[in-house]
Amino acid sequence: MEAIWVAAALRADSTHTQTDHAFEELSAEDRATMAPDTSDAFRTFTERIFDDGALSERTKRLLAVTVAHALQCESCIADRADHARDAGATDAELMEAVWVAVEMQAGGAYAHAAIALDEMEDTDD
Repeated sequence: MEAIWVAAALRADSTHTQTDHAFEELSAEDRATMAPDTSDAFRTFTERIFDDGALSERTKRLLAVTVAHALQCESCIADRADHARDAGATDAELMEAVWVAVEMQAGGAYAHAAIALDEMEDTDD
């Protein structure tokens, strides 16, 4: 369950990309001013979700690296890799986390090939 919360926190924190300039122009301070209660609650959630529990902080940070890559959020990747390294993750562990994301993305594309195959079958008739 903790892994699901880590993914949810990261997904909620990465609804933008490097090219989403309007979002980037709003500082965290600006966003907090606009919705202070929500901002405080989210900040607390984000901080607490990585606390040691059934999964160690290090493991959760590595999960976040995987999810950041799967989401293809450049700023998230850099941030989550830094946090994982701070939690003791090695270069080899970071790279394995990245490969998990690659497999998940490739696996999804491979599984969705069935849609194209169905379409090919429909046109063969």
